Amino acid sequence: MIGVRARAPLRLGFAGGGTDLSPFCDLHGGAILNVTIDRFAYCHLEVASKESGGQAHFRAADIGVESHFDVADLRQPREIDGLSLHIATYNRISEQFLDGRKPPVRMVTTIDAPPGSGLGSSSALCVAMVEAFGKAFDLPLGQYDVARIAFEIERIDLGLAGGRQDQYAAAFGGFNYMEFLQEERVIVNPLRIPESVVRELEASVLICFTGVSRSSDIIIRDQIKTVNTTDLLGMESLQRLKTDAAEMKQALLKGELGLFSVILDRSWQNKKNTSASISNSHIEEFYELARRNGATAGKVSGAGGGGFMMFMVDPADRIPLANALAKFGGVASPVYFTQQGAVAWHTRT
Repeated sequence: MIGVRARAPLRLGFAGGGTDLSPFCDLHGGAILNVTIDRFAYCHLEVASKESGGQAHFRAADIGVESHFDVADLRQPREIDGLSLHIATYNRISEQFLDGRKPPVRMVTTIDAPPGSGLGSSSALCVAMVEAFGKAFDLPLGQYDVARIAFEIERIDLGLAGGRQDQYAAAFGGFNYMEFLQEERVIVNPLRIPESVVRELEASVLICFTGVSRSSDIIIRDQIKTVNTTDLLGMESLQRLKTDAAEMKQALLKGELGLFSVILDRSWQNKKNTSASISNSHIEEFYELARRNGATAGKVSGAGGGGFMMFMVDPADRIPLANALAKFGGVASPVYFTQQGAVAWHTRT
């Protein structure tokens, strides 16, 4: 029995969210600034030595879903709540790299965030699973390969609406300025930020779970529709989001965190113009409460509609802000940035 574990980090999107969606990035080019954090998606994979027959067992331990199948029954895509990504990843790896062979496996996954968190958790999970299979079968996969395969599993094989940044953030890790260009070209630019700036930013960021998980599908489809219609405000806002990402990158590299905060808050206002579903009264109440208690900027992480919000605050005011958000029903916590992307290692079984 081959035992492998893999993990991939979740991410915070600072600016540019939505510009990594087709058709906007295909027509105009997209730009994203993000960073990975100390929350992870994990995949524990065991592969039997026998290459035919047997069973495939999948379990999403964090949400309490599991099922098993004869491997011969997995030659067609399966849609099972909580396990569709597991099965699609298994099928993609089998078809693309194993000549269609369906090895008996046992896969268990967990994620350090609730579903619909806005932290890119499902994409990080897909990256972790691809990384685990790559390690188990010694596949020649670089970071771009892993991210691209995960993207295709989610967006093509399963037809899930979404952008591109999450898979690349999870695969590469760290602070990255990402460019999404025509013909599916992606350029990941790792940023070398002074250590003192990283620590100050880390001390200034507070994330808060709003208590409401959300589906990003409606929001993403609204943003796609914006590009295909005459919604001038939405298109202008997407262009500004792209500019925000570039300007925020420069502010970060120069250590100008005051300007970084200004752009972050401006970008949140621009983002809300791309879909009516991005914000709601619950989110706006969180935002206003945070501003009254010391936050200099704030935004929803991910597509919007719920999940996690992130706030910029003077480090001396971080605990009072967290206490105020807790009284309103939020679950606030500091966050620590990570520099490593997806990794996998062998285990003893």
